[in-house]
Amino acid sequence: MRRELGRIYAVAWKDLLSEIRTKEMFGGMAVFALLTIITFNFAFDLTGVDRAASGAGALWVAISFAAMLGLGRSIAVERDRGSLDGLLLCPVDRGVLYLGKLLSNLIFILLVEAISVPVFGALYDLPIYRPTLLLGLLLGTIGFAGIGTLFAVMASTTRAREILFPVLLFPVAVPVVIATVRVASMTLSGTTGDVGRWLNLLVGFDVVFLTIAFLVFDRIVEE
Repeated sequence: MRRELGRIYAVAWKDLLSEIRTKEMFGGMAVFALLTIITFNFAFDLTGVDRAASGAGALWVAISFAAMLGLGRSIAVERDRGSLDGLLLCPVDRGVLYLGKLLSNLIFILLVEAISVPVFGALYDLPIYRPTLLLGLLLGTIGFAGIGTLFAVMASTTRAREILFPVLLFPVAVPVVIATVRVASMTLSGTTGDVGRWLNLLVGFDVVFLTIAFLVFDRIVEE
């Protein structure tokens, strides 16, 4: 187990070092998320309950689209440089490679959230530092990054990968989007009666789809 964790860490650390050197992905993700949040803030006159409900949607739109931009780019760069083929030649289980890529993508998305969520709270004047809201964002991010990493690898083998990737991802990610927005909306508006049910949905989605992605990753990269 310790050896496998070390291999997962090595794959993730490789991606982090590559981004530190090239700065090709994180900056674009952060700018995209911030521009989306600022645009929504000035596009709508939000007051009262509408501010919490629409603000929750705006926040997750910014995060999900920035995450999709980063997920697609991370795999495309690996494929274009041939480094993905080098990873597949390593004598390790393919599921370990998936978990390593998932970890690095998750770190990038969480860093974007660490920047964009405080800006969102300041612009919308909403109490963002609530455990339920942060937990919902974390669970939603894990689920979105989990299936996004799998579909990004699948779409990277095609010429129309920029179009195919969102077509594959969004229909499957609908439960994550709805549940995360509902958790954020109810938490920000102060009505947390049914928030536990949506959190349970996110936990169940993460467990089921990350397990499926781990098991089928070997078949996906072979094809």
